[in-house]
Amino acid sequence: MNTLFPKYSHRKEGNLTIMEQRLLKQVNHLVFDLDNCTGCGICVDACPEEAIVLGPVGAVRRGAIHYGEAVSVDEKKCSYCGVCVVMCPFNAMSLRIDGEEKLPIIEREGFPTYDPVRAIDDEKCILCTTCKDVCPRTPEKAILRDVPAFEGTDAAGLKKAEAIHANITFDCDEEKCTVCGLCGDVCAAIDVVKKPFSAETGSVEGEVKWTQKLCDGCGVCADICPSDAIEVKKAGEIKKKKIGKVKIDKDECCTCRWCATNCPTEAITVEKFFEGDIEFHAEKCPGGCSTCVDVCPANAIYLPTPKPPAEMHGQIEPNIAVNKDFCILCGACVNACPGEDIIVLKRTGIRMKGKETDLFKTIKDKLLRPRTSKVREGDFGKVELKTAE
Repeated sequence: MNTLFPKYSHRKEGNLTIMEQRLLKQVNHLVFDLDNCTGCGICVDACPEEAIVLGPVGAVRRGAIHYGEAVSVDEKKCSYCGVCVVMCPFNAMSLRIDGEEKLPIIEREGFPTYDPVRAIDDEKCILCTTCKDVCPRTPEKAILRDVPAFEGTDAAGLKKAEAIHANITFDCDEEKCTVCGLCGDVCAAIDVVKKPFSAETGSVEGEVKWTQKLCDGCGVCADICPSDAIEVKKAGEIKKKKIGKVKIDKDECCTCRWCATNCPTEAITVEKFFEGDIEFHAEKCPGGCSTCVDVCPANAIYLPTPKPPAEMHGQIEPNIAVNKDFCILCGACVNACPGEDIIVLKRTGIRMKGKETDLFKTIKDKLLRPRTSKVREGDFGKVELKTAE
């Protein structure tokens, strides 16, 4: 029986691809989450063993093929150091040693980590849904909105009056009130309690009960009362209650700044992983492809709205464009683009914290090397990028 170590295996479990290295006294697993992988290729540049290679990024991310992966790992070349885990901006990699998530490259040798700024000022945050609505990493990934639903979105949610602090008074004139029940029918803050009907009195009797915390002072009850028996007044300042909290999941945030740019109260601060620039040469794009639009994890690339011919004045209408405010310079679009020199990526800096080791400096040099779109033909399943001139 062969008892030599190490032993290797490669298997899939749902959306996970698991590479295994079994040593005599230790078992290492590099776990690759296919759903989180964007095909940015940063792990390819970061791997010190050159164990990771790009695959057909565009076809995989668009769902055009169901074989192959955007990136693939050779479990025999991999040293299970954890560098790819540290450098992946999308939390697509994890390393397990004897079943526990660990990063030996940090624990034993030292290695810097990303240091992006991602914060929400609780004082400024009004608990609206804008950040969650615009976040390309949703549903329930980067923006965690722990705020109860109100009756406007969920019939079983909190009543609208519970969203404000207000000094409201309610008065029902018993002499005018006929206990008709209309006010109770239209408002959850009012309950019309009628006494049992009796031939002894031969009339309808009861009382109108008002729950202050459910009343927002809208006055509908007064407007609908046929006897003009109800009077509602608001006094002092009305303030919005802050029930719940919104926060950013830093493991899922890709630093695109959609939330920060669109926050109505400027409560969100986000600074990106990478600094630099990206250029789209739309005149070289054949059109009709839109692969870059589909693969962009930051929703930064778009197909421009066509302009009327009268506004073009001899110009060539672009068929692809990027909003640089939201681009995170990850490189997924460059890897996926089937055309030549259409997209040019130039990173100039990486936001990191910790000592820059010699290994990291080598990786940084690779990541800051300009590159442009060009899928070179070579071994099946491998993609090579053209270096920008």
